[in-house]
Amino acid sequence: MPALDAALLGLLGLLVGSFLNVVIHRLPRMMELRWAAECAHMQAQVGTDHAPSTSAEPFNLMVPRSRCPHCGHQIRWFENVPVLSYLALRGRCAGCRTPISARYPLIELLNAGLFAWCGWRWGLTPTALVWSGFAAAVLALAAIDWDTTLLPDDITLPLVWAGLCAAALGLSGTPLPQALWGAVGGYVSLWLVYWGFKLATGKEGMGYGDFKLFAALGAWFGWPALIPMILMASLIGAVVGIGMKVFSQLREGGYVPFGPFLALAGLTAMFFGPSSILAAIGL
Repeated sequence: MPALDAALLGLLGLLVGSFLNVVIHRLPRMMELRWAAECAHMQAQVGTDHAPSTSAEPFNLMVPRSRCPHCGHQIRWFENVPVLSYLALRGRCAGCRTPISARYPLIELLNAGLFAWCGWRWGLTPTALVWSGFAAAVLALAAIDWDTTLLPDDITLPLVWAGLCAAALGLSGTPLPQALWGAVGGYVSLWLVYWGFKLATGKEGMGYGDFKLFAALGAWFGWPALIPMILMASLIGAVVGIGMKVFSQLREGGYVPFGPFLALAGLTAMFFGPSSILAAIGL
């Protein structure tokens, strides 16, 4: 029963989407704290005075419990029910009535929709679960990169290995040789673009996280999908970048993160297949 499978996985997607909001918010901060601790350790080793202090309070995906950033109100369990709590609270903190970003329920709903589609297409099967995991990972990466221009290794590298393992187990539908060379080709191709641009202009056009994300897409879809996905990501990224420049919406430094467009290309390939991307752009 495809509808029942979609409903059950969609419900799971709501719950996972709530956790994705935590990942999107906290993982960049965890990276900054880790970098600060490493800098402090290095400065202590070389005897630098006034080494930066680091907080001993644990901060990870589990602790501390979620709080309102404005008033410190601790989020109770019934205020953290995906989508429903947001509607019941009318999009405001229960403590100080400060508006809560609508992105929280949107991430939950979008992830639920991705999971439901996987359930509709593949049923309650391991294949549906691995593709649901893929969708959740690229959704989180897209949001983090858009906010911070960071693509954390904590997500990109496991995504590469997950794609290779899924291919080896016959769960992704991609033959293992294609997945292996897809991962290699995805990384090396953007690495070459990066160095070519840097040697020509003296500037960095993208980050190493983009290489790893493209390698992950290659591992999931195989090397034949690399060209369609990079064409789609580049085309949409260029259009969005030009639009932001026209309306003076570019951030300081004029950067537009590339990860969200790679993620969009990956989700499009999951929904319609890589060949459909070429057809959509007339190739």
